[in-house]
Amino acid sequence: MAERAEATRRAEQLRARVVDSARYQGGETPAEDAAQLPAEAGEVLDALETLIRRINRTNATVEMGPDGTLTDALARRDVLRSRHSVVTAAADAAAGKGEACPAGFHAGTGHALCSLRALRALQRHGSRGSARAGLSPDGILEYPASDGG
Repeated sequence: MAERAEATRRAEQLRARVVDSARYQGGETPAEDAAQLPAEAGEVLDALETLIRRINRTNATVEMGPDGTLTDALARRDVLRSRHSVVTAAADAAAGKGEACPAGFHAGTGHALCSLRALRALQRHGSRGSARAGLSPDGILEYPASDGG
C-alpha cells in the first residue's frame, strides 16, 4: 500500500509539473522540458496501473469468511462511507449547519431573507445515531453479513 501511495503521489507531482511547464513567458526558458514530462508521467502511471491490478487480484482471492472476499469487504466499506455521508449531510442540514444571512445582513435586522423561519423536513435526533450505526462503541467499523445482493 505504501508503494501505491508513493506512485500516486509521484504521478500527481508530475501532473503539476506538466501544467507548470505547459506555458512560459516569451524570452524565458521553460523550467523543464514540457515534452519529456508527459512521457515520465506515463511511465509512473503504467507502473501504478500494474500495481493496482496486482492489489486487486490479491484482494479478490483473500477470503474474509462467510461475507466473501476482501474485495467484497472493501465494497461494503465504501458503501457504508457513502451511507454515512448521506445521513450526516441530512443531519447537518436539519440542524441548520451552514446557514447564513446574505453578506452585509445580520439575523434580527428584519431583512426578509434573514427573518424567515426554517422548518425541518427531517427529525434531528436519531440522524447521527443512524450515521454511526455501522460503528462499534469504540468506533470500529462493523457490518452485518449481506445477502449477496
